[in-house]
Amino acid sequence: MERIVIASKSWVVVCDGAKALFLQNAGDSRALNLKVMETLTQPDQPSREQGTARPGRVYQSVGGARSSMEETDLHEQAEAGFLKEVAEKLGRMARSGEIENAVLVAPPKALGILREQLGEEAAGVIRGEVAKDFVKMPVPDIEKHLAA
Repeated sequence: MERIVIASKSWVVVCDGAKALFLQNAGDSRALNLKVMETLTQPDQPSREQGTARPGRVYQSVGGARSSMEETDLHEQAEAGFLKEVAEKLGRMARSGEIENAVLVAPPKALGILREQLGEEAAGVIRGEVAKDFVKMPVPDIEKHLAA
């Protein structure tokens, strides 16, 4: 993993499709001291509570044959919606001047979705990305991994 410099007062956003930690470095680039400033969570609802409709059916253009459409993955939709929320929050923070430098840390799939959702203001404050799943780690372990 390429070493990313996280300066004092820089933000580190550690997230996946269900949880986001907004951390700020109270230390310096050599000795990280990440403080949790905010936590966002997405309730993990069972599929039966997210939707129960069967997949739709379509008729073929010729003849009377029908086939079903691909079933929508409701969990993936919920994760993408949550990551959009995280990107919008980053955008608001960037516009208000609350955040000037940030590092994104997320699993590769979530990082890709997050990148697509970032507006111009939010993308402008991103100084690095780490494609790892650190969201379930305690903050001291996140510091160790980012400092390595």
